Amino acid sequence: MPAKKKKPVSTSSLRVGASRGGIFSRHRSLRPGDFQSPPIRYFNIKLHLVEADEVYTVPECHRDLTIRNLKNRLELLVGIPVNFQRLHYLDRVDLSDLSMFKHNDIIPGGTITMRIWPEDSWGQLVTAAVTGNNKKIVVAGGSMSSTFSTAYSTSLGPAERSEWLAHRTFVALFINARRGRLDAVDFLIQNGADLAYKTPLGRTALHVAVTSGHCDCIDLFLSYGAKISDEDNDGHNAVMLARLWGQKECERRLFRYQWKLRAGASAQLAAIKVKSVDKVEP
Repeated sequence: MPAKKKKPVSTSSLRVGASRGGIFSRHRSLRPGDFQSPPIRYFNIKLHLVEADEVYTVPECHRDLTIRNLKNRLELLVGIPVNFQRLHYLDRVDLSDLSMFKHNDIIPGGTITMRIWPEDSWGQLVTAAVTGNNKKIVVAGGSMSSTFSTAYSTSLGPAERSEWLAHRTFVALFINARRGRLDAVDFLIQNGADLAYKTPLGRTALHVAVTSGHCDCIDLFLSYGAKISDEDNDGHNAVMLARLWGQKECERRLFRYQWKLRAGASAQLAAIKVKSVDKVEP
């Protein structure tokens, strides 16, 4: 029986704008006397996430792209925090963060494999989280009420275990926000997921929902009090990320929410002033 072909995950909602001036690349204009360097040749590669058996198209790669910068992109593109990513090409040797595509002979159309670091059963959590099945997520330690434990967690005190579960719950939330699984996102928030928790690159679950174009998830996060103003390590908040990734509808939703907050605050302030005047008048 022929093996089933993996269905590539659509990245049509993950555009970075019509030009190459988006989040994936930076350009500067030439000044008089500058020598013009050869134009960068961009190409796509494939990314296979083993634990989820998902395949993604990664656009705008080039020979001088470092693996560190690739992982930075993949955190939002695939929804896997950067500190869990192990990248391989052609073999099982981990690609060095400091190396470039040209050092690893990565060619256009090639496939990079991502695996999750096996320590502390993080791979088990990722495998459960990508299903969006709430029961599987809880069993794998993806909620604050989970009784799941590992060799490491058994050595933790109550406060440390609570922080350990908070981290796992956030990772499950981040993964499901990327995939737009509203039921799982709502379940995780109600079971203790912290909307202010961040990846090592400063990304929140709201950030990955925005760059993935999941407006329903954005509305849900905002209803639970997620902050649009939270910035990642590059200084980008949710509105900026929506613009950089070409998510115009998400950007409109965020602006509309901010406008309602300002309008509500202005109306409340006006009401307070009226009451103050009434009290002063005889």
